[in-house]
Amino acid sequence: MKLLSDKKILIELNNVKKWFPIKSGLLSPVKNFVHAVDGVSLVVNKGETLGVVGESGCGKTTLGRLILNLIPITSGSIIYEGVELKRMRNRDIRKKMQIVFQDPGGSMNPRMTVRSIVSEPLIVNGHSDGAEMTKKVGDLLESVGLKKNHMTRFPHEFSGGQKQRVALARALALEPDFILLDEPTSALDVSVQAQVLNLLDEIQKQRGLTFVFITHSLNVVHHISDRVAVMYLGKIAELAKTDDLFERPAHPYTHALLSAIPEPTVGQDRSERIVLSGDVPSPADPPSGCRFHTRCPIAKPGTCDVEEPELIEIDTGHKVACHFPLVPGQKLPMINEQ
Repeated sequence: MKLLSDKKILIELNNVKKWFPIKSGLLSPVKNFVHAVDGVSLVVNKGETLGVVGESGCGKTTLGRLILNLIPITSGSIIYEGVELKRMRNRDIRKKMQIVFQDPGGSMNPRMTVRSIVSEPLIVNGHSDGAEMTKKVGDLLESVGLKKNHMTRFPHEFSGGQKQRVALARALALEPDFILLDEPTSALDVSVQAQVLNLLDEIQKQRGLTFVFITHSLNVVHHISDRVAVMYLGKIAELAKTDDLFERPAHPYTHALLSAIPEPTVGQDRSERIVLSGDVPSPADPPSGCRFHTRCPIAKPGTCDVEEPELIEIDTGHKVACHFPLVPGQKLPMINEQ
């Protein structure tokens, strides 16, 4: 984990919400809303890597797309370097903010060569296509660990890790300040994951980039992130520096996630794993009060099911949304698997 000396805020989210309407038909009235992101407030500091973790359906990918203005927010505000995102032109946003998708193959045109794929954002933004462009693409490919002669190949001729490097080269083409990494290593083998993570760390140091890293893998987050935001049902449950979160988790949900990390230890005691009861509630009908109370082993009736907890600071840089945050050393009751 890196130590940051520059705490300048690059991106600020203020009570951001994204509700998707539910209709029974195209011309039917709205019946309900999916509360995909429901009141998220946080900042992303310049030069840091902010990890965003949570179960599938918690809203982390939607949050990332909101930050990039790929989908409009329902309410709230997103501010980039002091300017509200919705006041910026999309062309200007793309020069400053880019994304690397989970499936690199799915984000590339199979009929285009790597040269065309990497140069496309440059051409769209007014750069002339010629010998200078070829040199630029070659330099970008080399910067991500590929060779210049790879630019004549098509996506199907590359492995998964190589495709992800091509996607990263394309994201770097316009020299952005910020890159959203949406589970960029989840489809890769473990050895290839390590290579891509090390490459990202190297590129970030060289270019002074800011990352938001969306993933469900806590091991990956621990390796690459400066801070971690834990999401549950569209809200931030806990936000802290990476070491603080892993050593002193305060939210019961964070405890459960951390207990599920595989430990390469012979004879590991599986009884310490916290197995949550029930399923994740529907974001179209979230529970009242604390959204985690239906699965929480320490929830108290009359409080947790009635009052929604605020995200409050319990220590320097450590915030948690829980009525009864856990103290260091406190363990949750075990719920045995059936």
